[in-house]
Amino acid sequence: MKRIEALRHWLESVLDHTAFELAVASNDASFRRYFRLSFNDGRQSLVVMDAPPEREDCRPFVHVAALFAAAGVHVPAVHAQDLDQGFLLLSDLGDITYLKAIGEDNADRLYGDALEALVRIQLASRAGELPDYSRELLSRELALFPDWYVARQLGRELSAAQRQVLETGFALLLENALAQPRVFVHRDYHSRNLMQTEPNPGVLDFQDAVYGPITYDLVSLLRDAYIAWPEEQVIDWCIRYWERARQAGLPVAADFADFYRDFEWMGAQRQFKVLGIFARLSCRDGKDGYLRDQPLVAGYLRRTCQRYRELDPLARLLDELEPEPKTVGITF
Repeated sequence: MKRIEALRHWLESVLDHTAFELAVASNDASFRRYFRLSFNDGRQSLVVMDAPPEREDCRPFVHVAALFAAAGVHVPAVHAQDLDQGFLLLSDLGDITYLKAIGEDNADRLYGDALEALVRIQLASRAGELPDYSRELLSRELALFPDWYVARQLGRELSAAQRQVLETGFALLLENALAQPRVFVHRDYHSRNLMQTEPNPGVLDFQDAVYGPITYDLVSLLRDAYIAWPEEQVIDWCIRYWERARQAGLPVAADFADFYRDFEWMGAQRQFKVLGIFARLSCRDGKDGYLRDQPLVAGYLRRTCQRYRELDPLARLLDELEPEPKTVGITF
């Protein structure tokens, strides 16, 4: 309650005591909260981010917003900030996410816009602006799978042989990721963080951006934890991105087969991480809603591991840990 009072007091000073209404806009998987400000005088609504400084740091959001805006990408404008208190006043990109808006009739257009925005972000890339997506960070993400999904959610203890399979498979995924050309990486470039706006898309939730593998955001978008597309559709969008990236001079593999392999292996790293994150959100934070999205993610992961001889031991391990669950997410 004290934090809401502090937020209101800050907003009153920033807005020069203009009357406003404050309503919850959204919560995300972190400790951040978002509120929508509406005004009686008809001016456009704004959004305020509440990021408790002992839990979150607003500075990366402000920095990445500037980088992405300079790249020509539609992100929230930062109208006011109090970094010590963890408050940001932002332009409002609305409440129509890609997840809400997308259907078979508009998917090509919306995904085409998202792929074009991704290329713009990547073309703006330069070393030293964002943290490296290092071996240590990638490894910490992979460790979420045995620590939270296996041990906490499934209540299983890996045998020595199973742990060796996991370590060997993780090493292969890490080497592939670290060998890829590096660009700016949003890290959560998917249907819940892309808004249907004008210009389209609006891009949110980019504060954890890093400098890392070029296929990472593409696989976040096309192997979305919340929407399943037919494999042939995913390949088609992959080809469209690959052709656009080559035309733009981005350092993608010259052969599409090599590029698609990198895409799939990068996806496996992300899917191991996401299964662990969703388990942690449930077991630690009581956010059980994410569990319904795990089967789709696990399905992506199984199919990728089954397709590549080097990753097949991981596919068998997944079968040992849990029978293949039925996909629950939105499927087209």
